[in-house]
Amino acid sequence: MSDAGGTTRRRGRPRGTESAGTRDRILATAREEFSERGYEKTSVRGIAKAAGVDPALVHHYFGTKEQVFEAAVEVAFAPAMDAPETIAEGPLDAVGERLTRFVLGVWENPATRAPLLAILRSAVNNETAATVFRRLIVGRLLRRVAAQLNLPDAELRVELAAAQLVGCAMLRYVIRVEPLASADPEQIVARLAPVVQGHLTGP
Repeated sequence: MSDAGGTTRRRGRPRGTESAGTRDRILATAREEFSERGYEKTSVRGIAKAAGVDPALVHHYFGTKEQVFEAAVEVAFAPAMDAPETIAEGPLDAVGERLTRFVLGVWENPATRAPLLAILRSAVNNETAATVFRRLIVGRLLRRVAAQLNLPDAELRVELAAAQLVGCAMLRYVIRVEPLASADPEQIVARLAPVVQGHLTGP
């Protein structure tokens, strides 16, 4: 296919701002589909239909369904990537509170909570989704946080702290167990931060 200037364009591959807009629309649609249907019931064809594009275009930008999910996870989880810097800013004896406050803040923000809920639900219910989630969490976040601690068992410490925070998020935002689901965030920080601190720097 040629345009008016005789330049050949490959079918289904828009360029410039059109390309960026199409890619962003597909990714936003994918997050909605994974959120509403879960990983197993979401398909590349369904994402393409909802986004108003050809399935081949979804494959062109992202590849397989697993790669689409990973891209959606990465974008949704982007705010949490600042956690290593959060740990580095300030004294080590207050790192538990800084990390707890940061993670809770990400979950309390409606803009970041909705996609994170979709990711967590998919990871719990599907091994492929869980593998993608682990790869992102361990490779992009936990190892970077562990490097800030400079302790021989830093990775185990960080994973235990993460388990504490993820468990709290599951009960508060996914399962919505009361009174935790309705508790004031500051009350949660006050109770949870010392435990996280113990995992990170305790004996």
